[in-house]
Amino acid sequence: MGKGSFHDNLNLNTLTLEEVQKHNTKKDRWIIIDGSVYDVTNFAKRHPGGEKIIQGYAGQDATDAWTAFHIDRSMVSKYMKPLLVGKLEHSTEYKNSKRNKIEEDFRKLRQKVEEMGLFKPSVLFFSFILGHILVMEAIGIFIMYYYGTGWLPYVIAAIFLTAAQAQAGWAQHDYGHLSVLPNSKLNHWAHIFVINFLKGASSDWWNYRHFNHHSKPNVVKKDPDIRLDMFFVLGKVIPIEWAKKKKGFMPYQHQHKYFYLILPPLLLPLYFNYEIPYYLLSRKRYGDLFWMLTFFLRYELIFYPLLGFWGTLGLFFFVRFIESHWFVWTTQMSHIPMDVNYDQDDDWVTGQLKSTCNVEPSLFNDWFSGHLNFQIEHHLFPTMPRHNLIKVKPLVMSLCKKHNIKYHEKTLLEAMVDIHKCLRESGELWMDSYYHK
Repeated sequence: MGKGSFHDNLNLNTLTLEEVQKHNTKKDRWIIIDGSVYDVTNFAKRHPGGEKIIQGYAGQDATDAWTAFHIDRSMVSKYMKPLLVGKLEHSTEYKNSKRNKIEEDFRKLRQKVEEMGLFKPSVLFFSFILGHILVMEAIGIFIMYYYGTGWLPYVIAAIFLTAAQAQAGWAQHDYGHLSVLPNSKLNHWAHIFVINFLKGASSDWWNYRHFNHHSKPNVVKKDPDIRLDMFFVLGKVIPIEWAKKKKGFMPYQHQHKYFYLILPPLLLPLYFNYEIPYYLLSRKRYGDLFWMLTFFLRYELIFYPLLGFWGTLGLFFFVRFIESHWFVWTTQMSHIPMDVNYDQDDDWVTGQLKSTCNVEPSLFNDWFSGHLNFQIEHHLFPTMPRHNLIKVKPLVMSLCKKHNIKYHEKTLLEAMVDIHKCLRESGELWMDSYYHK
């Protein structure tokens, strides 16, 4: 990137940004990548990353998002040639704009980071990550077999099994982002092994949700991770909008209280165990469903001799219940307290920074969150191996300082407390608009 379009040698129609922006519907969608304009109306349905991620950028410049998600850009660009419709001509006003300066500096930063080798994974690091997951699961199994199923060995074993599941959750995230192995296919199969076989979830489902989240974090109707309207209203815009339209059925002024009863304890054991099979069956992803079911077969084979069928199922839900708290607090502390709004068509850096915050690094924080405490750097460079995020952090902070973009970093406690605070503040906005305006 930053070296011109893929198609500089062709005679192409010259299009203005205003012309491209008109093509932003499902039946007519164009996107801009590195100064070239592509008609992706029909291709979107065949896009390996899903149709919605392309729809999110219809009529917009997707250069930095496209660069962030593809590890073999030269290969992908070949498939895009038939979609080319023209070249973009930016106005003088845009060339002198703050947005253009941010984009230019970020693309230079990315080039520097690539030259530094920060996208190269450490085999030793990821071997340790996978190895310690398998060891923790083995310890949990050993405790129950050796010490029996009394309440104390049961609880201790469940803690080890939960830690293994949580860390497998962070590990599958690495493979899903193609940041561990040298090519997409190897990462894909390793992803299936970790998330389907070791965790009992779905690679296909995760890709659909997570890449849409990364593409437009905290953007209403585009980020699936903030579609919580039935129970929670987030940010400063949605609470007022819902109040004026008298939408919803929950007492949102109390959402900071009932949050503890709904999202942390129920997301993994209840909602995800419904959403994942529904997603796979409705889209006929039977292969992915098969690999997911191998987890449950494995679990039954291991624990059936000790606990029987229903006892094994009970252990599964108990582990998921504990893990759900770990997962929710760790993932939501970086996004829920940040800006939640409709798509403002921000540049890549601004859009990620206003919707994302970091948690201070430490040995515990890094392990506990799977290095997702470096959420800012991860969102800017999603295919970067997590052990290198700390190395790129000073460069990102310098870029933010230069362009006066707020870089949010908190302690672990502050980040978790802010979930409560932001839910309370959004609930108060809803109540004021609903009852007093």
